[in-house]
Amino acid sequence: MTKHPLDTFFSPRSIAIIGASRDGTKIPGMLLAFLRRNGFSGEIYPVNPAYDDIEGLRCFASISAVGQPIDLAIVIVPARAVLGVLNECVAAGVKNAIIISSGFAEEGGASVDMQTEIAALAKRTGMRISGPNAEGFYNEPERIAATFSPTVDVKPDAPRLLASPRRIGIIAQSGGIGFAIYNRAKAMGVAVSKVISTGNESDLAAGEFLDYMVRDLATDVILLFIEGIRDPAMFVAAAKRAAKSGKPIIVSKVGRSSAGERAAASHTASMAGWTAAYDAVFAKYGLIVSNDLDEAVAIAAAFATAPLARGNRAAIVTVSGGAGAWVADTLAGEGLQIPELSGPQQVEIRSLIPSYGSARNPVDITAQAVHSGGLQKVIELLNRSDDIDLIVVVVSLASETRIPVKTDEIKPLIDAQRKPILFFSYTLPSQFARTGLAASGIVAFQGLATLGRAARQLIDRGRFVLDEPGTLLRKTPKGGVNSAWVEGNLSEYESKNLLREAGIAVPSEVLVTEKSALAGAIAGMPFPLVMKIQSRDIPHKSEAGGVRINLTSLDEAALAFDALIENARRFKPTAQIQGVLVGPMAKKGVEMIVGTVNDATFGPIVMAGFGGVTTELFRDVVYRQAPVSETEAVAMVDELKSSPLLNGFRGALPADKAALARLIAQVSILAGDLQDSLSEIEINPVIVHGEGEGVTVIDALVAGRRSAQ
Repeated sequence: MTKHPLDTFFSPRSIAIIGASRDGTKIPGMLLAFLRRNGFSGEIYPVNPAYDDIEGLRCFASISAVGQPIDLAIVIVPARAVLGVLNECVAAGVKNAIIISSGFAEEGGASVDMQTEIAALAKRTGMRISGPNAEGFYNEPERIAATFSPTVDVKPDAPRLLASPRRIGIIAQSGGIGFAIYNRAKAMGVAVSKVISTGNESDLAAGEFLDYMVRDLATDVILLFIEGIRDPAMFVAAAKRAAKSGKPIIVSKVGRSSAGERAAASHTASMAGWTAAYDAVFAKYGLIVSNDLDEAVAIAAAFATAPLARGNRAAIVTVSGGAGAWVADTLAGEGLQIPELSGPQQVEIRSLIPSYGSARNPVDITAQAVHSGGLQKVIELLNRSDDIDLIVVVVSLASETRIPVKTDEIKPLIDAQRKPILFFSYTLPSQFARTGLAASGIVAFQGLATLGRAARQLIDRGRFVLDEPGTLLRKTPKGGVNSAWVEGNLSEYESKNLLREAGIAVPSEVLVTEKSALAGAIAGMPFPLVMKIQSRDIPHKSEAGGVRINLTSLDEAALAFDALIENARRFKPTAQIQGVLVGPMAKKGVEMIVGTVNDATFGPIVMAGFGGVTTELFRDVVYRQAPVSETEAVAMVDELKSSPLLNGFRGALPADKAALARLIAQVSILAGDLQDSLSEIEINPVIVHGEGEGVTVIDALVAGRRSAQ
């Protein structure tokens, strides 16, 4: 790893503990005790004017009295004293600081100002600061315990299980959860590189820590626990770097409640909520979302011990028929195939198991075959098979005296990393069994659901390809967006004009402002017609009775014109009516929605989904950070539950998915180019016609940036 600005933060040669204590039962004393018990090899400088020494170490009255270079200061003093201490650290040349002290922005009021001053100090001086309200970090390979979490305390009678040299790095915006993840990973036999609690992120935030972990050669898998991202540009750049390098990131994002939703002009924004942008970024860069603590650790364990799967064909080898069937149901529920094994394979397996076993798949070898060596031989056979991509071994690991595999036999298969071989225990694994499996490079999965999710992610990660849009064709409207639009919504007519100027195909329609001009406007138009009221003040026209369809004559169009004007005035008397938009009815097809929202954190987010008036009812939508290429747009469409409708559902002809993908890409580019002017774009519905016949933009809504944003 090339030098990183946070090297001296995570690998300090000297640490000062400001506010150190002799009382090992309290946080200041625990910080010193854990640092020493873990074997920190550098210099430790306790700082507290109340003591001359602590546990044999000279204690200094102030940081300036140390008189030696200090890479890291851990600050645990009352909140109101913190800023003064940090200024002393700057004067003493301290490079980095962790503020354990609480009582800042998390309390609100004047405490917020204290945290703002800390951020300003970091920016002004260049000293990097983690916290306040942080729990510190643990660097396991170098045994640097700059934390008070009891999970890092050294217990000589509890040997460390290590199933693989590959390590996971943990970044958490909750110290308690971050070290809980470490605790659970450790129990599974998974090695950890670093655990960092980011605290209130006055200076150093999750994105910068992610950048460090992505570049860190000691970190092979990253696990994130986040509430929000304060440094989105850094976060996205790090996520992209991880995707390019193939380093998996598992993320748990909390705060997924309706409280974050905001009122908005379009369906796109009202459906997005405030977490959709996060999901869009996660999906774009291949981050693996997990909303359960044990599941997240299980997925990380799978990545740390097994290779990626080349496909989704799983074989199950079990000593219990019932447990094997349960695992099969779980894997099938995750979309894995459980194919029946070939005739020759079954013949070979039958020679290895009792007659009352099953060689089909799941392969029920029975308990008898464990003792005869059949389990090992069946695993070897399936590992050689090109018909199987992943193996799950289902056993009981409750015994305190034996395990069902021999280390010298199974370890070469695991080390070869030809395909994932996952072990599931339907009984609680004994410490003896855990230790024996870890020596073979195996972790024991205990939960069916977590096993299924881990297997699924090994497959999905193997298929993930980072989209590289390259040079995208752009055609930004001449002169950008008219400043008169900035404070409100455009009408459909204005919105379609904007799309047309951006190179997006829209239907040929006419805005009729006076009834007397109607006949001339529709002359030469093919019937039937559609007529729609046009007003910036009426974004959802159907709710106002502002749409008439299937009009087959001039007389019907004239009556419709009057009705539309009257309905609009009744619906909203103050509405500024621009006229009635008239055009030919579109051919039938699949109704979809394409839209964008300008997110405050991540910028433009593009959405595609099942469209029409039931859009918000079904909420079958997917999101990506804009811009996207046509390739990524196709992937978005394929994720939809309604995607079979585009593929020729129940005998229908396939729809023009390529044209839909082109539209999604074009809209995403437009949203990015005009993000300073626009807040939302929505095309709903867009009708997708048969393959090769294109799409028709039926309705469009563009909203300008609101001054409140």
